[in-house]
Amino acid sequence: MNYKKYLVLFAITCFGSTGDALLKRGMNDFGPVDLHNVLHVVTALGNPWILIGILSLIVFFASYLIALSWADLSYVLPATALGYVVVTLLGKYFLHENVSALRWLGVMLVSCGVGWVTRGPSLTVPQAPVKEQHEIA
Repeated sequence: MNYKKYLVLFAITCFGSTGDALLKRGMNDFGPVDLHNVLHVVTALGNPWILIGILSLIVFFASYLIALSWADLSYVLPATALGYVVVTLLGKYFLHENVSALRWLGVMLVSCGVGWVTRGPSLTVPQAPVKEQHEIA
């Protein structure tokens, strides 16, 4: 089961990050969206980068649901935060964004936190409610 757990978390990290980067790439082609004409963004669905990004995010969502079916939310969400590292790398090298040293420091702090969380159990067993016993005097 251990390899399956890491495979699903890997899929969540990769597909979520890739999907977000692809959406950003497509919106760079599309240009700014005016808040007075929000429906204009529907035409962005014709952009191949956006379509592939949406498909990637669908795989992310399916993987996320799988992880939530066998692990606590308090485990899955922090474990998937490793995606912040991947998104930052994609932003730097795929989208050619300028990533400051302060942002890299933040990514490293997130990575340390992710490492801490994933070392614990993925599923905690709920404790049975404690029944109060009244003493008869």
